[in-house]
Amino acid sequence: MTLTLILIRHAKSSWDDPFMDDHARVLNDRGRGAAPAIGAWLAAQGHVPDVMLCSDAARTQETAALILPHLTPTPALQLVPALYHASPDMMLNLLRKQTARRIAMIGHNPGIAMFADGMIGKRPAHPRFGDYPTCATCVITFDTADWGNAARHSGSCTAFITPADLPIFRA
Repeated sequence: MTLTLILIRHAKSSWDDPFMDDHARVLNDRGRGAAPAIGAWLAAQGHVPDVMLCSDAARTQETAALILPHLTPTPALQLVPALYHASPDMMLNLLRKQTARRIAMIGHNPGIAMFADGMIGKRPAHPRFGDYPTCATCVITFDTADWGNAARHSGSCTAFITPADLPIFRA
């Protein structure tokens, strides 16, 4: 059996108010364009998760809200406070408790980038994988029957994309 993990960094957030609480920051215009572009790409590629685990920060929730309308059937959205600036170990612990076959996580750097890198056996050739820019999305497959057996470096990166790679976003 194959399991799929989709790791999405939140879209570009606003820094208009440098004194705003980090947890409350929302997306800027660029982020509001990038998230739907990634949602459309996920749908077009057939990467539709059953469940979307999302940090409870405003920018991750807004990213999810802009991606979800593109996905059919609509994944169940679960806000997970522990994903706010989560470590790779925290993300792996959350993943191992899941039962759905296709899971998406929306989180923050540096954790989401470190988690993606730690779960795949071979890095993709994409030049931006190392810095995992906003709304970057990595699709990883695992040949295992359940998430409890998903080990570090055992996944295969089947896709990695950034909004800048998408013609719809550049247009």
